[in-house]
Amino acid sequence: MEIRKTRFDHPDAVLLNDLVQKEYAERYGDEGDRTPMAADHFDPPAGLYLLGYDADGLPVASGGWRAQDDAAEGFEPGDAELKRMFVVPTARGRGHARAVLAELEASAAAAGRVRMVLETGLKQPEAIRLYTSCGYEPVGAFGYYRYADLSVHMGKPLSA
Repeated sequence: MEIRKTRFDHPDAVLLNDLVQKEYAERYGDEGDRTPMAADHFDPPAGLYLLGYDADGLPVASGGWRAQDDAAEGFEPGDAELKRMFVVPTARGRGHARAVLAELEASAAAAGRVRMVLETGLKQPEAIRLYTSCGYEPVGAFGYYRYADLSVHMGKPLSA
């Protein structure tokens, strides 16, 4: 898989975002993730968005981080929030999510972020297993879903 830096509003990113939103709706029975997001949230140096492409040039994986420092939302100074980690079903189990996650963690640390945080859900056990196996642990709730019963909030210190 080739990992490329892109914008959240790139057509391939929009395609994968639509697919992940559909999956969220299927799992949770609603219209998907309602967290406010905009393309410029992921613009360096305060963020980054990545797409992974297979050997045929098709987008198969995505993920991004954006700087978050708003204590009122439950964030801590220096947080990088992980968003839209997704691998298309036909490409799962090949290490694509781990590769994208590692690149996102490295870029956030290089940008001076001190902790990566994420919110996932109880109906995504494979995501919870991935993040746990990559060193993520439970943290205090934050963001749009900080009061949602099905939310799982995790974090990991980043090293420069």
